[in-house]
Amino acid sequence: MSLQLFITILFGVLFLVIFIFKVIEPAYLLLFNKPIYIHWYPFAKKLKLSQRQILVNDFPFYNRLSHERKAYFEHRVKEFIGNYSFIGKEIVITDQMQMLIAGTYVMLTFGMRNYLIRLFDKIIIYPSCYFSTVNQEYHKGEFNPKIKAIVFSWEDFLLGHSTSNDNINLGLHEFSHVLHFHCLKSNDPSAIIFFDEFKEVIKYYTDPNLNNVLKQKGYFRLYAYGNQFEFLSVILEHFFETPHVFKATNPELYAHIVVMINFNEEYFK
Repeated sequence: MSLQLFITILFGVLFLVIFIFKVIEPAYLLLFNKPIYIHWYPFAKKLKLSQRQILVNDFPFYNRLSHERKAYFEHRVKEFIGNYSFIGKEIVITDQMQMLIAGTYVMLTFGMRNYLIRLFDKIIIYPSCYFSTVNQEYHKGEFNPKIKAIVFSWEDFLLGHSTSNDNINLGLHEFSHVLHFHCLKSNDPSAIIFFDEFKEVIKYYTDPNLNNVLKQKGYFRLYAYGNQFEFLSVILEHFFETPHVFKATNPELYAHIVVMINFNEEYFK
């Protein structure tokens, strides 16, 4: 192949890529309200056998995925662990910590193409409740944008992960805060969809009539009604922990969440 032909082909491919992302994908977003693709990993990364076994033992979401999507999930978990630092405070970081924390984040963002967020670069883990300098109180977890950190009490993270029907999941809760902040500022396709649907979701917090109906049903715990950020995080906890109850009691709100995070029940077939 001559150099001239190679350059011609290269420019043709670049033009096609630009055309797809600048012309076709915006139209696709308008028609279908989701990115043109989510998962594409030419060089997918694999977990060690011991790491994969932790997912098998402790992560129902992973176990329900098809074989192909399990490979996608594992790749994203591997990427998460490689992109963020895990720092133990009076506790030794283990594979279990990394896998369960990364898996929780990947589960939440599995329907989003650009899932690695730069609002944080580290996960700080304490053995149990810790004293936070943010508000001089003891916390179980927090998102601290000033130091670009997610902070967890491992005791409480593990309790939330292992108890799957109480709608309290510390990992999902804190990662939802990060995702919320990210999508308020980003213009990537997944973030645009998230923000558009969030504007519909938040009506259930701001509209007195919709809000009263939610409260009367008593499905969401009272903590949800503190502010819009807690409202979203609590809703996402419920979405992943008791989806069938959520869908039965609040079908329209459930449908907005499905679109917002591009959740697809076909994942599990």
